[in-house]
Amino acid sequence: MLIYKIFRRAEWEALDAAGETAGAPVDLADGFIHFSTAGQARETAAKHFAGQDDLVLAAVEADALGEALKWEPSRGGALFPHLYRPLTRAEVAWTAPLPLAGDTHDFPEAMT
Repeated sequence: MLIYKIFRRAEWEALDAAGETAGAPVDLADGFIHFSTAGQARETAAKHFAGQDDLVLAAVEADALGEALKWEPSRGGALFPHLYRPLTRAEVAWTAPLPLAGDTHDFPEAMT
């Protein structure tokens, strides 16, 4: 199962250059890297990245993350994937631009 992380361009470029990341400022503050399922990603983008352009969507195979990936309740009890260790560049299966299309983000067809 693929899970998804939305990065601001500078955050993605830092991960790409360094080979790993502990996440964005919100991830560092919470102590884990926030991910979303395909069904949750659009709501995540709308809630946390509204109006932001120049984003990168990264897809990661959940099973490859091992025991450091925990499914925990958030937003009304829905289970979200949280990674309790750095994410490596090698773990990213693919990336795609996540541009704004009007008021919403245009997700790639690969997510369906």
